[in-house]
Amino acid sequence: QVQLVESGGGLVQAGGSLRLSCAASGGTFSRNAMGWFRQAPGKEREFVGRISQSGSSTFYADSVKGRFTISRDNAKNTVHLQMNSLKPEDTAIYYCAAAFIATMDWKYWDFWGQGTQVTVSS
Repeated sequence: QVQLVESGGGLVQAGGSLRLSCAASGGTFSRNAMGWFRQAPGKEREFVGRISQSGSSTFYADSVKGRFTISRDNAKNTVHLQMNSLKPEDTAIYYCAAAFIATMDWKYWDFWGQGTQVTVSS
């Protein structure tokens, strides 16, 4: 069983940056692709991006492409989400997830963290 714990959320002004981290324990970290999702109040959980098992491949939602970057350190069992040029519409709870096969549909991801709140003020 994989346990995931996010950190790094907070309040930031529009145009600012935040770096989220996700620490994994249990299982074999490098076996899983890692993803980030977010959920705003009253909205469905939304795909943000994912990184392959080796870290050689990333894929992002159009809404964050060019502003967000996902990286991972398999030696430290961590994955990061660097968020730049933040906008008020980025406000949401951000979740880290793990799965052997990565998809854009949150329903197919196997393991989830508890989430971390990101609030972007205008």
